[in-house]
Amino acid sequence: MASVVEVLARLGGSATSAELARATTRAALKAAVEQGEVERLTRGIYGLPILGADKMAAIAYDGVVSHLSAAVAWKLPLLVRPEKPHITVPVKRRPRPGRPVVMHWAAVSSAERIGRMTSLLRTVLDCARILPFGEALAVADAALATGQLSRDELEAAATAMRGPGRPNALRIAAAAIDRSESFLESMLRSLLIAERIDGFEPQLLVDTGGTLARVDLGYRSAQVALEAEGYEFHGSAGDFAADCRRYDDLVAAGWLVLRFTYQQVLGDPRWVVETVRSAVAQRSPAANDRR
Repeated sequence: MASVVEVLARLGGSATSAELARATTRAALKAAVEQGEVERLTRGIYGLPILGADKMAAIAYDGVVSHLSAAVAWKLPLLVRPEKPHITVPVKRRPRPGRPVVMHWAAVSSAERIGRMTSLLRTVLDCARILPFGEALAVADAALATGQLSRDELEAAATAMRGPGRPNALRIAAAAIDRSESFLESMLRSLLIAERIDGFEPQLLVDTGGTLARVDLGYRSAQVALEAEGYEFHGSAGDFAADCRRYDDLVAAGWLVLRFTYQQVLGDPRWVVETVRSAVAQRSPAANDRR
């Protein structure tokens, strides 16, 4: 007779007690639970710990992993990972006691029920419902960068949305790009968008006189480059030297390079905005004409 773990693995990781009874014994199930090999998810339903807390919660409530938890599963960047699983259940489902979760009520498609998780598109829209603009934009940028979601699909879905978060979703769909290379870069760009500082192009290639330098955000006419400096460490001394040379080449070519850290973008956004605004104002063609 197969072990309880083997039976559950064959059944996709979870099963009802009735399904398990056809392939194993109650004594074996009880022993597997006591040994921590199997978890009782809710009354009459058991699962393997390898499913993870989020999916086990979704099965326990007969819902789907959604919102911030789905963003984690899709490997989309978040400022703060959720402490409890976000689970969406059908609208008419009554609340019931169970595992600690953040519960949402909404329509759930058959495909989502099968996979126990919201689609990439729906995850982006769900995050737009509950996250601030900058954080939700970072989620949308990363989703577009996967190549599994198009800007047109996102805009159409945001337009069709109803209920809380629609205005935020529409702004995000209009601003999201597939070229952002980091959460911090998206957050920096969101500050410019919120303050209506136009003219910056993401991942701009600048000719520095024989070589091309890529900048996170570049303003061509004012020759101002913005760099979002995260915690990432340069992989080698050679990488560090190449990065320094890129900055030097930009400065030698007449560009002003402003480098903003994670702490500055997240902790002092007003200073970041005013610094960028001042730099652009000083270096704009109109300002140069007055000198």
